[in-house]
Amino acid sequence: MIDLNADLGEGVGDDLAMLQIVTRASIACGGHAGDETTMRTALRGALAHHVTIGAHPGFADREHFGRRRLDLPLATICGQVIDQITTLKAIAVEEGARVEYFKLHGALANMASEDSNLASTIFSAINTEFPELAVLALAQSAQTEAASGLELDFISEAYADRAYTADGLLASRSLPGSVIEDEQTVVERCLRLAKKGEIIAIDGSVFRSDARSICLHGDTPGAVGLARSVREALQGAGFMVLPSNARLPLR
Repeated sequence: MIDLNADLGEGVGDDLAMLQIVTRASIACGGHAGDETTMRTALRGALAHHVTIGAHPGFADREHFGRRRLDLPLATICGQVIDQITTLKAIAVEEGARVEYFKLHGALANMASEDSNLASTIFSAINTEFPELAVLALAQSAQTEAASGLELDFISEAYADRAYTADGLLASRSLPGSVIEDEQTVVERCLRLAKKGEIIAIDGSVFRSDARSICLHGDTPGAVGLARSVREALQGAGFMVLPSNARLPLR
């Protein structure tokens, strides 16, 4: 089984079209992007298409879209993340929707993927406030290690359109080729992951991945067509893309 997720509500791309393709939507909740209008629109679209809803908090750094690494006190980081999830959940209640998981965004996600203490601290804070939320996180990273250590439900993900380093982390966006735009390359990467549990790193090496959810970025050029091609290729190869009202087995 394969689950397709997308980061939405960021004010870029065609969210409503993506919601007809993916099965899981991580909605920006006012930190790196998003406001009440975009959150409501994304929530309503997810409800209309029976897509599982998640919160997508990150550094409150709209100027840099949450992609700048910040050296902040842990209490400040946790406070920002909790505030963002609280905002989305409050709006979701008004819309008759349910937030079921969270996924860290951008630089904060990358930092937490490298630092198990940071990941554990953030996850513990979130779990204290919202124990019902599962974690969507980069497969075999410090994030999934932290989630497992805290005995939290989690879903491991891989990125369709982002290059990786040989150690299984995302390559910096400052590197050439870090964002993969060629449709055939993206499709082949997703098929290889589904068939063999493998990902080719930016240096040409191959590493194993247990990811069962694939992230399709809404702001990648041609995102909707790319996402549609990935879904069609997976289904054509005999891999069941979960229906939007189904649940991916956790862990």
